[in-house]
Amino acid sequence: MKQNVKIIKAAFPHTLAVLLGYLFMGMAFGILLVEKGYSPFLAFIMGVTILSGAMQFISITLLIGNFSPLYIIMMTVLVNFRYMFYGISMLDKFSLMGKRKWYMIFSLTDETYSLHCLVKAPPDIDSQDFALAISALNHFYWVVGCTLGGVLGSLVSFNTAGIDFAMTALFVVVAVEQWQQTDSHLPAVLGVLISLFSLLIVGPQNFTLPAVILIIIALFALQKRIVKIKKDGGGLE
Repeated sequence: MKQNVKIIKAAFPHTLAVLLGYLFMGMAFGILLVEKGYSPFLAFIMGVTILSGAMQFISITLLIGNFSPLYIIMMTVLVNFRYMFYGISMLDKFSLMGKRKWYMIFSLTDETYSLHCLVKAPPDIDSQDFALAISALNHFYWVVGCTLGGVLGSLVSFNTAGIDFAMTALFVVVAVEQWQQTDSHLPAVLGVLISLFSLLIVGPQNFTLPAVILIIIALFALQKRIVKIKKDGGGLE
C-alpha cells in the first residue's frame, strides 16, 4: 500500500496540466450531454468506457441525430485512427506489462501518450508501475470531470452556447505543442489545407469524414517525404 502511494505521489506532479484540462473539458462534456436530455449517470459511464474527448463530444451529436451504425463506426475509427500510430510506438513498452497492457492500450489518449514519451520514472520507482499510475490518474481526472459536469448540468441551468469550444481550444493547444516539438510541419499544414478544402466543398455539417479520409491518404502518400524532412532537420519541404 505504501509503495502504491509512493508511485502515485511520483506520477501526480507530471499530470497536473492534464488534471486541469480534463476536469474542465470533462465538465463541458457532462453539461452538454445533460443539456440534451440525458442522465448524469450516462456522463459517468461514457467517461469510464469511452475515454476519448473528441469522440465523446461527437457522440452527443450522434445520439441526437439520425441513427446510422455504419456512419458511427466509420466516424469512430477515423477520429481515433491516430491511436494506432501511438500504439505502435508503445508496443515494446506495453508488451512487458503483462495483463496491465490491455488497460494501458485502452487509456492511451493524446495527453497520456505525450507523458509516456517525455516523462521518466524516478530511479526508485518501477517504470511500468509509474506508467500505469500516469494512465490511471489521467483516466480518473476525465471520469471526475464528466461526472461533475453531468451532476452540475442536472442541478443548475447553464447557457451552453460556446461551451463545446473547450474541445477546439484543447486541439489548438495540442497542435501548437506538436508544432513546436516536431521537425516536420508538413503533416500539420496538410491537415489544415485539406480540412479547409473539405469544408468549402461539402459544408460544415459533413466535412469531417472526407477530411479525415483525405488526410490519411495524403500522409501515407507523402510518408517518405515526411520522414526525409525529419532526418534533414525540419521545415515544410
